Amino acid sequence: MKFPSMDLIGVNIMDKIYVAVDNERVELIGEDKKAFIAQRQIDLAAAAAKQAETEVKAEAKAALLKRLGITADEAKLLLA
Repeated sequence: MKFPSMDLIGVNIMDKIYVAVDNERVELIGEDKKAFIAQRQIDLAAAAAKQAETEVKAEAKAALLKRLGITADEAKLLLA
């Protein structure tokens, strides 16, 4: 079966996982399915950690700017 795009990579249909290989839909089974699910969990955890780190940095920046009593634009001008 041919697909017009690669949008179906990792799409869960019920309990089955399909990926696109050479523009064809292939069901993952056995060890491949387990490895895919494990990697997906690792990727989601890494994305959550990165998001949390980004939020912490943004909060620290906002706190510093508030403590200095300047805006982000003013800080950019000072550093330029």
